[in-house]
Amino acid sequence: MSRIDKENYYLDIAQTVLERSTCLRRCYGAIIVKNDEIVATGYNGAPRGRKNCVDLGFCTREEMGIPSGERYELCRSVHAEANAILSAARSETLGSVLYLVGRDAKTGELLPEATSCSMCRRHIINAGIERVVIRRTPTDYTVVHVEDWIREDDSLPEQR
Repeated sequence: MSRIDKENYYLDIAQTVLERSTCLRRCYGAIIVKNDEIVATGYNGAPRGRKNCVDLGFCTREEMGIPSGERYELCRSVHAEANAILSAARSETLGSVLYLVGRDAKTGELLPEATSCSMCRRHIINAGIERVVIRRTPTDYTVVHVEDWIREDDSLPEQR
């Protein structure tokens, strides 16, 4: 019998966390791991006490025809990465790893191009997280070194 590797073990847990997502477009689950212990989990959904899109029966961004990846300020949800970071103390996130899994809410298929948005990248950088492991297929994943996001600053205008 072969054992699952540690990265897929944690990605499987993040994938279970996304089952709590309340988004009608894309479901995400994230967990933060430090010293081989899970310190926080998060999924995308409306702030505590507010109605979720699944409860309302519609997505504002979808009804407005806004493409994926644009105009996040119109979204009701707090992203999975942000929710996980908010649930952890900074001492727990310094030097940690964030595991992220995304799934299409309509088809149930994994999102092979999943990544953190620019705002979540800023949260991840400030939390002191060292790596982000993103599921691509049931067994394949990409490892992002957060220092690359720092060096390749997506908040600056493109050079001419």
